[in-house]
Amino acid sequence: MSRIRQHDSPAALAPLARAALGPHRVLVDVVRLRGGTKKGVHRLLFDDDSTAVAYVWSADEDYWDAGPADLCDPFSHSTGLALLTAAHERLARAGVRTPRLLYADATHTHLAADAAVVEDVRGGSLEEALRRDPRAADATLRRLAGELAALHAQQGPAFGKVALVDNGGLPTGGSCERVVMDRALHDIEEIAAREPRAAAARSQLADSVRTLAAAVGPRTRHTLVHGELGPDHVLVTPDGEPVLIDVEGLMYFDVEWEHVFLRLRFGPHYDALRVPGLDEDRLRLYRLAMHLSLVAGPLRLLDGDFPDRAPMRAIAEWNLLRALDLVGR
Repeated sequence: MSRIRQHDSPAALAPLARAALGPHRVLVDVVRLRGGTKKGVHRLLFDDDSTAVAYVWSADEDYWDAGPADLCDPFSHSTGLALLTAAHERLARAGVRTPRLLYADATHTHLAADAAVVEDVRGGSLEEALRRDPRAADATLRRLAGELAALHAQQGPAFGKVALVDNGGLPTGGSCERVVMDRALHDIEEIAAREPRAAAARSQLADSVRTLAAAVGPRTRHTLVHGELGPDHVLVTPDGEPVLIDVEGLMYFDVEWEHVFLRLRFGPHYDALRVPGLDEDRLRLYRLAMHLSLVAGPLRLLDGDFPDRAPMRAIAEWNLLRALDLVGR
């Protein structure tokens, strides 16, 4: 029997809205925004026609059912108010735009969960803008390239989640490429247990991951990266300014990891974000590992009760075919 999940109602969110924006505004409606798998994202509509967005990190809003993030693992479940506030502060110091944080409540005073209220950026996503009119969106894409340059100019003393490293902590795993290799090998085992085509190519996939990892040379530079920056994670202001969202996964890592994801998600628009000097050995390893992650993750999500199942199946299938192509299957 599938679990019955309770999502927050206007009545439940009213105390949070009042604490964030004051008693002079009355919450008249709440619209639950689509797309989130780790937290609830709700547009708050007030009687003066103003809006804001509430984030709620409750168990009912997290379809991964993975529990709290392990700060020592760069790729552990990136969810929670602590990760958001750490990322928001670090991005502000880097001069990179993200929705303004209006209120944060880790005390569960207003809801039985961590919650935050942020600025509502109402221009839609860059993904929607590129689909609607690529030429009109080109200026925003160029501005995003500038934001990425500012982001990637920031470095940390170690790799790992910002909330860990900026507080003097150290991750497990030894190096970026070692963490990626170990994660990819684990993903292969998970995928093979669910998918016969992956099971048949299991040895080739694992051998390819190990071979590609062995070719990667040492590096001590760790760059600030978003980690999952697709055009759906970029909102656009009315004047075309890009605003990064879903920033809880912000970490110091190899910049190539960012660019593999950017190229995958931006497709024909990636040329506007391309930069010279990337390490081809890292790109090859991270490309295969990224495809494997984007098979294992959706399949894991589909083990549960995530409602929007067809797009997740499509993501897993597309990335499985790409991974098999990379190993000649």
